[in-house]
Amino acid sequence: MKTKITVLYYLRKSKVNAQGQMPIYQRITINGQRYDVSTGLFVVEEKWSVEAVKMKGNTEEARLINGRLDMMRATVYETEKKLFMNRVEITFENFKNEYQGKKSRERVLVPIFEEHNRKIKELVGQEYAPGTYERYQTSLKHTKDFLLWKYNFTDINIEKIDHSFITEYEFYLRSVRRCANNTAVKYIKNFHKIINECLANAWLNKDPFVNYKAKIKEVVREFLTEKEIEQLINKAFVSERLELVRDIFVFSCFTGLAYIDVKNLTKSHISIGIDGEKWIFTHRQKTETASKIPILPVTQMIIDKYVDHPQSCNQDKLLPVLSNQKMNAYLKEIATVCEIEKELTFHIARHTFATTVTLTNGVPIESVSKMLGHKNIRTTQHYAKVLDRKISEDMKILREKLSCTINIKQKIV
Repeated sequence: MKTKITVLYYLRKSKVNAQGQMPIYQRITINGQRYDVSTGLFVVEEKWSVEAVKMKGNTEEARLINGRLDMMRATVYETEKKLFMNRVEITFENFKNEYQGKKSRERVLVPIFEEHNRKIKELVGQEYAPGTYERYQTSLKHTKDFLLWKYNFTDINIEKIDHSFITEYEFYLRSVRRCANNTAVKYIKNFHKIINECLANAWLNKDPFVNYKAKIKEVVREFLTEKEIEQLINKAFVSERLELVRDIFVFSCFTGLAYIDVKNLTKSHISIGIDGEKWIFTHRQKTETASKIPILPVTQMIIDKYVDHPQSCNQDKLLPVLSNQKMNAYLKEIATVCEIEKELTFHIARHTFATTVTLTNGVPIESVSKMLGHKNIRTTQHYAKVLDRKISEDMKILREKLSCTINIKQKIV
């Protein structure tokens, strides 16, 4: 919408001075809103022309006052032009502040980012997982470090953030921080959320991300084969510590639950499912989506094995799960002992459930998606790599069907 600004002058008759003069006021109207301000000039009513909106006559006094009024009118339109040239929306408040020489409140990046993170922290356990808060804290640290590295500043006015700022920030993450592509993109995505909040609050007039594009590269997700799972299950460990970690890892291989979801399991999460068998009913901490997983024989054996474990009893947990850091450290030992030439991490168990345990054995991807607690099936497709064996089996069925239905009479050369 085009902004309409008008200027007129009038006498404030209620404020006559001792000399019988009345003050001349300037009225600026911006899209219907009025802003009245004193000009500091006085004139007797008889010498003022309401029709011409100026002082009558051609005396030196009249020329002086009318000249001042013309200058003030010009200042109004200069203010409008300045806002336009600076790409500032011409609103009543913005115009008034600029005309009076008042600077609008300067908003800087770091306090806005810190306030965002404070709110995330307050909602941990309700709307956000602890890991979400930690990721935004790390993003904030990287942003502060970038400001020092690039500009030698501890903070920056959000209006200074432009396309160049974002591309330089990405370059810093990739070069100085040595972040991989997907990690760098995720940090930029976190930063984008802060910018979106600024835009939503009308603290920014334009989106610096408008011409920025970044693409997540698809990662080849590691998983265990049937043979490797058998190696794990059949291995006799001397160390109880490694045996415990192996069992919990295998539990995840046959349930698809992430580390934190296994750790949070209690006996109350086990109930009878629609088929009359035992199921695990839980919610993923990461996405708050429901996961309903039938308990397989291997899973039940592990639950029974640790039903009387002191940690399980004292903490009301289904399994005595160690810290994620310790689990991953011990999994590397287990891989060496079991002669598995893969870098074992706990999350590989989730990939293994999606591929080797379920999809390879004919479980429909829709069912796998439900058990994994994914919000849409596209996420499941990233986990569920189609294996050569599955392709071979599918094509074997097709080959048999074609040989029965198509009678080839002529040899094709």
